Amino acid sequence: MLFFLLSVSVFSQETKNNEKAQKEQKKEKPAKKDPEEAEELHDVSVKGKSKKQKVETSGFAVAIIETKEASLRNLTTNELLDRSVGVRVRQNGGIGSNVEYNLNGMSGSTVGIFLDGIEVSTFGQSFNLNNIPPSMIERIEVYKGVLPSHLTGDYVGGAINVVLKKDVSQNNATAAVSYGSFNTFQSDLSVMLREKKSGLSFRGSGAYIYTDNSYETWGHSSTYVNEFQQIIRNYKVKRFNNTYKNIAGRFEVGFTDTKWADQFFIGYNGSSNYTEIPHGITMSVPYVGRFNETEAHAFILNYNKKNFLTKDLTLSVIAARSERSTYLQDTVGWAYNWNGKIREAIVNEEIVQLRTKDGGQQGKKVISNIDRKVINARTNLGYMITDGHRASLNHKIEGTSRIEEDLLTPGASDLATESDIYKNIISMNYEAETFNRKLKTNILGKYTINRTNDLRKRIITTDGVNSIAEEINSTTDSNFGYGGTISYNVISDVFLIGSTENSYIMPDEIQLFGDPSRNILPNLQLKGERYINYNLGFRWNPSNFGKHKISLYANAFWRNGYDKITIQTVADADIKDESGADIQVSRYVNLQRTQARGFEAEIIYIYNNRLNTSFNISKFNNLDKSEFDEKGRPNRYYNHQVINEPFFTMNMNMQYTFKNLFQKKSTLSTYYNAGYVGEYFTVRGQPQFSITPTQFSHDLGLSYRFPAQKLVASIDVKNILNAEVYDNFQIQKPGRGIYFKLNYTFSKFL
Repeated sequence: MLFFLLSVSVFSQETKNNEKAQKEQKKEKPAKKDPEEAEELHDVSVKGKSKKQKVETSGFAVAIIETKEASLRNLTTNELLDRSVGVRVRQNGGIGSNVEYNLNGMSGSTVGIFLDGIEVSTFGQSFNLNNIPPSMIERIEVYKGVLPSHLTGDYVGGAINVVLKKDVSQNNATAAVSYGSFNTFQSDLSVMLREKKSGLSFRGSGAYIYTDNSYETWGHSSTYVNEFQQIIRNYKVKRFNNTYKNIAGRFEVGFTDTKWADQFFIGYNGSSNYTEIPHGITMSVPYVGRFNETEAHAFILNYNKKNFLTKDLTLSVIAARSERSTYLQDTVGWAYNWNGKIREAIVNEEIVQLRTKDGGQQGKKVISNIDRKVINARTNLGYMITDGHRASLNHKIEGTSRIEEDLLTPGASDLATESDIYKNIISMNYEAETFNRKLKTNILGKYTINRTNDLRKRIITTDGVNSIAEEINSTTDSNFGYGGTISYNVISDVFLIGSTENSYIMPDEIQLFGDPSRNILPNLQLKGERYINYNLGFRWNPSNFGKHKISLYANAFWRNGYDKITIQTVADADIKDESGADIQVSRYVNLQRTQARGFEAEIIYIYNNRLNTSFNISKFNNLDKSEFDEKGRPNRYYNHQVINEPFFTMNMNMQYTFKNLFQKKSTLSTYYNAGYVGEYFTVRGQPQFSITPTQFSHDLGLSYRFPAQKLVASIDVKNILNAEVYDNFQIQKPGRGIYFKLNYTFSKFL
């Protein structure tokens, strides 16, 4: 209700004081300097904090990823994230495969993935960080632990907030096209227009992706089953049934810098996917003919106004309403090998082709459809009480209604499974800057109400008469969470930062109700998670030493989890041989108690604004602290590392820029990246066969900006040494790939 009342009041209420304040601001504007920019005039410099520095020294454990350079190269948004400190992108294969994000051991429902402050899941599986090109992105904010008021939600592990480009001060358009290994084609286009007199503005962007994902695999998970039903591992083949196609568009129209709104936009976000599913949770059994098609249509409202109704009151409203559908088909009844041929067996001294047990690749034949209706709205009121002291009130509502139909069953609509999940979150923040603005503190509290419903139907026969039986599961609960952050400017550019949080997280829709397209089964008995987290570190902002510039960051964390939600994995006591770990489906389950302690650090060195290098490291121990198992027996895995989770990662990035090398006013940039992931296990009990080996990959690239500054050509060679790289459950990721890209900017039109 608060959301609707405040949204309507934007159009119906204005005061004379507001108009007077606007006039005064306009009069003062020409003489005002932008405090976020550093301006150099001959030998005199005016130094100020950039947006990146302001956020990173606010007390939150946060890193800002800037995308200006990356948008010119053949890099996906997920690749950028995977190279940043403390972030591990868990991707089940190549472009378009399922993704989960791990922030120093926190993942799943504990981590929020946002697009301009709204959960990206609102826009559907076909519009996510897999396929949003960096050229559409202004910056990426990665928070670990406590979240700021504009991202407050049902999260405690942190969040990734992708901030799209919004500056419409100049009419411009950019276009890019790339082609590379595995028949991968990508293109994107963005346009920004503004009519200066009225403030009428338009932002539009679109992207298209196609790839065969036909890369070679040869690691431990790549198998071949011979006619004697013996499993041969490390079998070298090309992946098949792995095509991915995506098309997406986002269009917004509205006004900027008017009397009644700093920004007001309404928009539409549409996308569709075609994804072939090559295997299940592990690579053990290849699939042929199993695929899904997704479609999403979302409508967006975005409103911001400083000095709303009265001076120093700020209103921000962002809301989205979407309809999403997921169609899944699996009707091929032959069993296949990873060489793409039907499996064979010797039966009665004859070789016969094998059929699957239940008529489908994963199990029973499936033709299903899941329709979702999603609402997600956030309203934030912030008031500057006095200089350096600000309070904010945030209200968030999010809900998903889901109908799942088995289209192979007669009368599918009568037997459809209906589920919904709703969350209402009210939070308050108090921010203060004291001791001559050296000390910054932020205290938050939030109250969450959660409601879930699940209605499942089945046919029963009594005395020869069929009828429909209904099974209803409903839950309602609430909880209170709190936390705080602190930042102290010790000397010059050195800041001590710390944060703590005690909060609950409820299971999300997929964790509760499952997702057949991701091979996830439902688990209606899941309990909510609770975490008590602590972060303490420091940041040394870039400091100049002549031509040298250096910055340092380090953070230690301690996380105590209760009923942690994690993907169910195999225990070594449950398997008779190695093939028992080759599972096709799984579900989310609770771990009674976990504890993670570790650190992350990053150093950045810049020389003469030509050489830019960075190195980061993240290491932690995320241990199972459950003393007893679910049956009350002593837990044999007590103090074991939580499995299927990388806990030691390092990244090194280098860039060197040459000016006027081939042509005057041209720029040639060269890039090198190295990524390291330490070994980890995928089976509880840590048997040797379940080791995911140490991974060390290298990437090279270069880009050339032509003198007119409009055209940029680039080439990237990823995994140049063709190393074995893995992720969830030893799923092998692409080897060496070469990609070419052209970017062009249209800056003078209309």
